[in-house]
Amino acid sequence: MANFTTHIVTGTIVSGSLATLTLAADVIAPENLVAVTMAGVLGSVLPDIDLKDSRPSRALFAGLAIFFSFAALFHFAPLLSIAEMWIIWLGTLLFVRYGLHSIFHRYAVHRGVWHSILAGVFCALLTAIIFHYALGRPEGVAWLGAGFLFVGYLTHLTLDEIYSVDVMDNRLKASFGTALKFVDARRPAASGAMLACVAVLLLVVPSTRTFVEGISSRSMWVDLHRRLLPEDDRWFAAIAKEAKFATSPDEATPLTTGALPAVADQESSRAEAPAE
Repeated sequence: MANFTTHIVTGTIVSGSLATLTLAADVIAPENLVAVTMAGVLGSVLPDIDLKDSRPSRALFAGLAIFFSFAALFHFAPLLSIAEMWIIWLGTLLFVRYGLHSIFHRYAVHRGVWHSILAGVFCALLTAIIFHYALGRPEGVAWLGAGFLFVGYLTHLTLDEIYSVDVMDNRLKASFGTALKFVDARRPAASGAMLACVAVLLLVVPSTRTFVEGISSRSMWVDLHRRLLPEDDRWFAAIAKEAKFATSPDEATPLTTGALPAVADQESSRAEAPAE
C-alpha cells in the first residue's frame, strides 16, 4: 500500500494536469477551477477514510465538521440568540468530528467497500450535489468537480494495486486485488448498502446536460489540440515577449492606482482650459 505522501503527491500531479487542460479550455472561472482541483486532490486520499488512525480520515472528518457546523450556523442564525448559535455551531462541530467519526469507524473495514470503484461513484455523486446545492456552483462546475474527485479516487486505488506487486521479488503481495475492485464481494451487505446509496443520490443529482455538452464540444477539443504545443516551436516566446514589453521604457504605460490620477487629470484639464 502506498503511503499518504505518495498518494497526495500523485493526486496533486494528476489533478494539476487535469486543471491545466481545463484552464486551457477556458470553460470555468479561475475560482471554480481551484475548487474542482482541490476535489481531485481530496479524492486521491479519500479511500483511506476507513483507516481509523490515518491522516486522511482525521483531516476529512475535521473538514466535514467545519463545513456542517458553519452551514448549521448560517441556516439557524436569523432565528437564534448569540448563545444559542454558539451551542448549535459547537455542538455540530463536535458531533461530526468525534461522534460521527467514531460511529463510522465502528462499522467501516479497511480495504472494504470504501476501497472500490462503487464507492468512488458514490463520492463523485455526493460531490456534485454538494457543489451545486450547498455551494451554489453551476451544474457544469458541479459535475466537473465530481469528475476530478472520481479521477483522484481511481488514482488512489490504482496506486495501491501497483504497490501490491513486489517487482524485486517477482511476487504478488497478499493485498493484491483488494485495492482496485468494482465492489467488495467479501462483504455483500456493505456493497448492497453502498449501491442503494448511489441509487438514492442519482435521484437528486443536478442535470448533466451542461457538463456533457461541454466535454463533447468539438471546437473545445480542436482548440486544445491546437494549443498542445507552442506555435512555430518557439517555447516560452510569449512570456519573453511580455517581459520585454513590460520593461521597455518606450512602450511602458503610466502606472495608475485608485482615484488619485483621475483627480490630477481633472486639475490639469482645468488649468489648460481657456478662461471664459
